[in-house]
Amino acid sequence: MSDYLLEMTGISKSFNGVKALDGIHLKVRAGECVGLCGENGAGKSTLMKVLSAVYPYGTWEGKIVWDGQELKATSIRETEKAGIVIIHQELMMVPHLSVAENIFLGSEITSHGFIDYDAMNARATELLAQLDIHDINPALPVYNYSGGKQQLIEIAKALNKNARLLILDEPTSALTAAETRTLLNLIKQFKARGMACVYISHKLDEVAEIADTVTVIRDGTHIGTRPMAELTTDAIITMMVGREMKNLFPREEHAIGEVILDARNISCWDVTNPNRKVVNNVSFELRRGEILGIAGLVGAGRTELVSTLFGAYRGAYEGTVSLEGKELKIRSPRDAVRAGICMVPEDRKRDGILPIVGVGHNMTVSVLNRFAGLGLVKEEDELAAIQQEIIRLKIKTADPMLPIASLSGGNQQKAVLAKMMLPEPRVLILDEPTRGVDVGAKYEIYKLIFALAKTGVAVLMVSSEMPEVLGISDRVLVIGEGELRGNFVNENLSQEQVLAAAIGQGSRAA
Repeated sequence: MSDYLLEMTGISKSFNGVKALDGIHLKVRAGECVGLCGENGAGKSTLMKVLSAVYPYGTWEGKIVWDGQELKATSIRETEKAGIVIIHQELMMVPHLSVAENIFLGSEITSHGFIDYDAMNARATELLAQLDIHDINPALPVYNYSGGKQQLIEIAKALNKNARLLILDEPTSALTAAETRTLLNLIKQFKARGMACVYISHKLDEVAEIADTVTVIRDGTHIGTRPMAELTTDAIITMMVGREMKNLFPREEHAIGEVILDARNISCWDVTNPNRKVVNNVSFELRRGEILGIAGLVGAGRTELVSTLFGAYRGAYEGTVSLEGKELKIRSPRDAVRAGICMVPEDRKRDGILPIVGVGHNMTVSVLNRFAGLGLVKEEDELAAIQQEIIRLKIKTADPMLPIASLSGGNQQKAVLAKMMLPEPRVLILDEPTRGVDVGAKYEIYKLIFALAKTGVAVLMVSSEMPEVLGISDRVLVIGEGELRGNFVNENLSQEQVLAAAIGQGSRAA
């Protein structure tokens, strides 16, 4: 009798004749956490979709043994009944339904033919209490709660399904540091109770903290499985990308010129509470060829600030924006793009892609007029531009016309970058440009940012990752509670200085 709860052997899966998985092996014991690592497009999510029967038995090759018996599941309902529960990178919440309704979605408690809301609320309260969560009201709609709280609600849903193996796909990509700590502590508690876990994350410090073993896949093939105690994060990176990476931030010298963007007295008000300012009278300048990082705690107003500059903020705002000395009237993203300002948004799924449209058309939608003639699109010219961007950004796709939703999150992100680079902007705003992106793809994005700066493009980048801000910025603005609390030249600038400014305890300049 095997001592493994799960054994996946020789798993292969193809799409349109292209192998996404080629003979993958994965084993997990009860009470063990396996870190599943690999670059974007390596096949991690595909492998988990095979396991959870998103791709049903018969659509892939290989063998899955679950608790000593071969598993031939043809639906997610079957795998969940067996105790295999997956929490996807994009949370599967129905925002306007209550917390309890989301937890019991598809398995509602009924009485005399009617949904028993009192029973569901009571059971939801019990499940949340098991997670030591007492500040979520199960009767309120899910949209009342942050991404971190919604992640915990998903875990409560998994507990309700009696999960024996919990699969977490990039679970902390949108969480605060405190929310991440809560989640990691919960996983440790689950392990102690005997629950197995597969943890997919590009944040290798998290993998190192909670994983007992690490399995690495690259381009759909199994590279190796080793105990975490024998590995370092650098060793995992080498296995992932096939080469040693000594410097994640490939800094390149680039000239910084005159002021190109001048933002004055920018203020904006909360969309849901028009009496509350989320950005308060912020002014700054951005120079040609400069990489200006914006740092601050989650909820500080960073995204609201850059969305306002791009004409995408949904609430009320005021202030003036000038480009090359000319005041702009930006009322929509279209106005911004026409003026020479482009933006890669924070929420790729909601604001960055057209999910059912092809990868290529997602890229060229910003410049369709470039390929238009006599009322028709010149498809050969458009395809040539698409192929050029796919090569330049190393986007992994079997076909440029595949729906972009079929790509990994990192490759979707590269396509959004291409869309915003094709208009040849003078100012490029990047809001969390490497969220959910693997270390190899991050390196390529950083190289691209420096290459743009060398051509004179001014880059304004929001990031929650402090090493990223300090690794590539020439100057750092620090936003705290909607106010500008620091404007630092990035010379020997420390994370401590930035954090002190963010919480209002540091100097405003260095």
